[in-house]
Amino acid sequence: MNELFGTLPDGTPVHRWTLERAGVRVRILSYGGIVQDVEVPDRDGRTGSVVLGFPDLDGYLRHPEPFLGALIGRYANRIAGARFSLDGRDHTLAANDGPNSLHGGERGFDKRVWDVAPVEHGLRLSLVAEDGEEGFPGRLEVSVTYTLDERGALGIAYEAVTDAPTHVNLTNHSYWNLSGSGSAAGHELRLAASRHTPSDADLIPSGELADVAGTRFDFREAREAGTGYDDNFVLDKGVTAAPEEVAELYDPTSGRVLTVATTEPGMQLYTADHIGEPFAPGDGIALETQHFPDSPNRPEFPSTVLRPGEVFRSTTVYGFGVR
Repeated sequence: MNELFGTLPDGTPVHRWTLERAGVRVRILSYGGIVQDVEVPDRDGRTGSVVLGFPDLDGYLRHPEPFLGALIGRYANRIAGARFSLDGRDHTLAANDGPNSLHGGERGFDKRVWDVAPVEHGLRLSLVAEDGEEGFPGRLEVSVTYTLDERGALGIAYEAVTDAPTHVNLTNHSYWNLSGSGSAAGHELRLAASRHTPSDADLIPSGELADVAGTRFDFREAREAGTGYDDNFVLDKGVTAAPEEVAELYDPTSGRVLTVATTEPGMQLYTADHIGEPFAPGDGIALETQHFPDSPNRPEFPSTVLRPGEVFRSTTVYGFGVR
């Protein structure tokens, strides 16, 4: 189902699409590719929304900084100094996070209106990022396909091609609250990550892959997520051709369970400590599958380079259940 959701100041219409299957309902906007709403049942069969979102377009325009539910690119997370060198050429990016580049720059994919086309049990969103946009080299053609499978799991499949060497790191920035309201700090999180990437005060990684054992970063056994996290975890499985389960989030109150499977080597855990009104710190938990922050300046990290003739592919699947 497709309906008009609002109009941008320049007159561009924004549409909302609804997907429904196996008791799960997902609403997606053409603006930012935003997952505006996900409704799933609790252990008693009562349906409720489990992601943070605004009821109207104005909310997203007035509060862009949380990136609620949006598709993030051309580079998710941070690039130190808003610059990198690739094949001997220096590139200066838009600095929108102090001296650093965050989530693609001033006008990342979260602020673009995507072309949307229905596919079987889903939607295919596409856009073009021109050469030099936000400082990144190469004309990048991007598609993101949202689908609901026979179990109601939400799949997000990313693809991109370029006409010049560039860096690509794509993710979705949904904030999960399986209770449907209040704080998510009491949710229990399990994360298959034995290491993380320590960072400085600007959240730029040092390059170290630190052991989580005996630290607050150890979620290998399920425990309360708590607060105070905006950190990248190194998934034990590494980069994989097919999605593998790496995380489980459980809300004891509602009984809802969220599982995350991905092909990506990392996950940013953000407990929304700096989210603003109308939300409160801790109201949601972002589980952003990705390559590592500042990979363009860290040759020791898994590469984010995409070259002409190659196809960037990444898949993440969010599954829903109860117990």
